[in-house]
Amino acid sequence: MFPMTPIAAALILWACASASALAAPTKDSTTPRGLLAQAKGLPAEFEEHFFDVPLAVRVELDQQNLGEAMIVLTRDDRITLLEFTDSSDSHFNASEREVWSAYLQKGVALGACEGSCPEQMLAVHYNLANSLVSIVTENAERDTEAKRHYELPEGGSSGLIVHNQVNLNGGQGQDLGGRYGLEASGSLGNWTQSVNMQLARLGGQDDKLYHAVYELYSQRELQGTFVRLGYFTPNSEGLSRQPRAFGASPDTAIGVMYGSSDSLAVNTPTPSVYPIYVTANRLGSVEIYRNGLLINTQPVPAGLQTLDTRPLPGGIYEVEIRLIEDGQITSTTQELVYKPNNWRNHDERWRYNLFAGRESKLLSNWEQQAEGDMTAGAAFNFLLHPRVILGMSGRQVRDSLQLGTSVDWTVANNASLFANVYQTQNHGTGLDLQTLYSYGSGNVVASHNRSWLDTRNTYETLPDGTRIRQRNVFNGQTSNSSLSLSHRLSQRTSLNARVSHSEGNVEGMGLDLGWSQRGNLFGSDANWRFTVFDRPGSVSSGNDRNRGVDLSVSLALGAPGEQISGSIGSRTSRDGGRDNNASLTYRKDLQNHVLQSVSATGITDTYGVGVSGTANFMTDTLIGDAFVQRSSFNGDFTGGLNLNSTLAVGDQNIALTSQHTGRGAGMIIDVESDVDGIALRADDLSGASTALRPGRNFVPITAYKNSSVSFDFEGNHVPAATIQPARMNYHLNKGGVAYRKVQVMRTVTVLGRLVDPQGQPLRGHHIINHASRGVTEVDGFFSMEMNAGSPTLEVRSGNQLLCQFRLDPGKARVEQDVLMIGDLRCTPDTLADSTLNVQKAG
Repeated sequence: MFPMTPIAAALILWACASASALAAPTKDSTTPRGLLAQAKGLPAEFEEHFFDVPLAVRVELDQQNLGEAMIVLTRDDRITLLEFTDSSDSHFNASEREVWSAYLQKGVALGACEGSCPEQMLAVHYNLANSLVSIVTENAERDTEAKRHYELPEGGSSGLIVHNQVNLNGGQGQDLGGRYGLEASGSLGNWTQSVNMQLARLGGQDDKLYHAVYELYSQRELQGTFVRLGYFTPNSEGLSRQPRAFGASPDTAIGVMYGSSDSLAVNTPTPSVYPIYVTANRLGSVEIYRNGLLINTQPVPAGLQTLDTRPLPGGIYEVEIRLIEDGQITSTTQELVYKPNNWRNHDERWRYNLFAGRESKLLSNWEQQAEGDMTAGAAFNFLLHPRVILGMSGRQVRDSLQLGTSVDWTVANNASLFANVYQTQNHGTGLDLQTLYSYGSGNVVASHNRSWLDTRNTYETLPDGTRIRQRNVFNGQTSNSSLSLSHRLSQRTSLNARVSHSEGNVEGMGLDLGWSQRGNLFGSDANWRFTVFDRPGSVSSGNDRNRGVDLSVSLALGAPGEQISGSIGSRTSRDGGRDNNASLTYRKDLQNHVLQSVSATGITDTYGVGVSGTANFMTDTLIGDAFVQRSSFNGDFTGGLNLNSTLAVGDQNIALTSQHTGRGAGMIIDVESDVDGIALRADDLSGASTALRPGRNFVPITAYKNSSVSFDFEGNHVPAATIQPARMNYHLNKGGVAYRKVQVMRTVTVLGRLVDPQGQPLRGHHIINHASRGVTEVDGFFSMEMNAGSPTLEVRSGNQLLCQFRLDPGKARVEQDVLMIGDLRCTPDTLADSTLNVQKAG
């Protein structure tokens, strides 16, 4: 920021008052008035405060605000930008402003542009009457409608991002099961390569180690479409709403896929629109499977619980929920994850996806995976109305034709409906319905799914071509229906209820009623919850109906991040009797520690005492969570572990990080600092923020988007230092990785005066240091930040280097953290020796 002298401020006020006179046209009204012509009306004592001094102006681009700035004007009709000071009222992004900043900082002649002009620029003009710099381009009168598609990086990009995930679950009386998943995306030119490999052990009686490759393909983004070549799992990529299918999903195939690309957005950790419930009778854990593979595991306490769906991938798909209590699987249900991408362009009413290929398996030992048959499919979305999206799909999988239809209807701003009807040849028919209604004090969620199955005429084909009837056949129907209500009675009190009905594997009605209250207990915030339930029987309740009550309270302790909670209740025991129980849990969130949070739970019930513990942890290279439980029923220990880590390679540099890379691309950043204990923050203008430390860092950035990352100091206590550069632009394909270096340098504020060999002040000269730059005022004074480790200054006028100095801070006077360096005499002989000490005038 450059200070404005009182005389310069008076000049601006005088100029505004004289706007009518200064704005009068010249004889040649088609030519903007030059700077000398505009300055003719100024008093002589004010004219020297107009040229070669910092002036505050407003910059407009095609009559749209680009930002507030400081500039310097010269008598030869040239303008030089010093810096943009404020851009809060501008709709232009930082990348666009950076282009014009770099151009104007070099010094630009006013008037029509000649020679090399950026961004189709036609002319630049300055108006003294309103302190306005106007830039006009060829796009001045064109439609400013936002671009529908990202421009691909010119020349493409390169890089590789490898995401590693490990999920384990097991214990006494339960064989270890788990999964290792490797997902990699790379960029080579304008093509993106994808690899997905899995290792899995299902546990239980099946102790076989399964392995498979599910993706090994290359994909090219076009304007609104994509084309994929290679080995992949046929799916409905590119759709906004994916119709469900019934029966076996398509296995991997070698072929080609083509479709809409608007939904190729990177998954973000958002929850499912429709929550997924489980009702555990006892303390247990949940395993979430997709296509037979474990994708997440998490502990659950007893009672009606909603699962954390944020870590799950985006899209609309089925998952299998396995509830494990006391080391035994007590229930298995099929649920729908509903995390669709938004429809972005209403002018294009169709979304589509087409694929064709040959079913194949690569490095796979899954016995049920087919190979050799041709497979093909198509799926479409149609925007019937801004609130109604229709879907349809057809796929040939092995020897069966799968058909599906869907409707997604936003009935009102607070009500929506999603329905599917699907059928598979020789398998059956299914129906699924999800509705959501929100009102001022709560919401209502209703769901219903029903299937009519007949697998009596379903056969398996052996490798030699022999067809045999499947061993397990089913003829009948299953259904699940539920209605959930959540209602706020006040700011502190709420009610919730859920009624459900099941037919098939689980029979009967279920009812849960709950009351929640926020209050104060022992001087600390407390949350109370009382629940009454009546649920269908399961293995953990002796197949008798599970009826009972539960009262719990959660209390925030005095120390930050500490919480204690407890509960008492009654339920049906494993032998059908009464099981009176109680629990106590302590949780603590940790700061600046490998462990992010820890918790411990103690349980007592009819059978004895059980314990449970959880921990969330994160290092620079790894993030994960773990839990361990001891059953009060049989004393067996069980546990689970989830680990995630990412390897990024780009520009001949490698980084291993725990950062979430869900936005498609990344940037490896090396931070060099001469300030101890520095903490930085990298802000991606696409909306994310990442903490940086000295050394190697990884910052996730948005693929395809031409944007920038800005750097700032973390916290409110900013050190006397500068960050170079303060902003970095990027433009990468999905899978692309860039490398940058950031330097943090200690600075000191210097105040001095620049004079010529005769001792006369030099105004309008640019003073440049590694950390910043400034311009001398009319009286030659200047104030600026200087790199403490490199105390050198160079003086320029236009493109000419006039003199340079190496200062000795130890010999200068310091007043209120400002280095008073006095007069600097600018003479040509200072160019011969850059190690010259400060030359004092007189």
